[in-house]
Amino acid sequence: MLLGSLLMTGAYAADPARAGREAPEEEGAHLRLEETSWNFGDVPRRGGDLMHEFRFVNDGDRPLVLVRVITSCSCIRASFSKRPVAPADSGVIRIIYQPHKSEPGAFNKVVQIYSNSVDGRDILTVQGNSLDEADAPQSRNGHPKVKNK
Repeated sequence: MLLGSLLMTGAYAADPARAGREAPEEEGAHLRLEETSWNFGDVPRRGGDLMHEFRFVNDGDRPLVLVRVITSCSCIRASFSKRPVAPADSGVIRIIYQPHKSEPGAFNKVVQIYSNSVDGRDILTVQGNSLDEADAPQSRNGHPKVKNK
C-alpha cells in the first residue's frame, strides 16, 4: 500500500508561496514546511560548519514518510528521521553547510525532499556568501566578522 501511494504522488516542484498554506483537498499525507529557504549571510570559508533546521508538519490525514533528501553538492548534508510522522505531528530536516568544501563567493544550494506527500517532491534552498579570511571584514580584535541571518 505504501509503495502504491509513493508511486502515485504526482511529483512537482514546490512553490515557496505554498509554505503556510492550508492542506490540499486530496486525501493522504501532506508535508507543509514552515519555510523553504534560509540565508546564512556572510560566512567565513574556514569558520566551521553551519546548520539550519527546516521544520515541517504533516497536515494531511495519513502518516508522512520522508523517503530521501537529495542535496545539490557535497558541501551540503541533510539529516531527517526515517520514522513516519503522524497526521498533525511535526518533524525537522537538518541541513549542514560545509563552506570549506566549496569555492569562496556567493552560493545558492538546492535540497530536494521526496516523500509520500500528495505533493511528492518539495524544494529547500540555502544561500549565503562564503568569504576567505583575506576578504572577510575584520572586527576590532582582528577576527573576521560574521553576519548570520
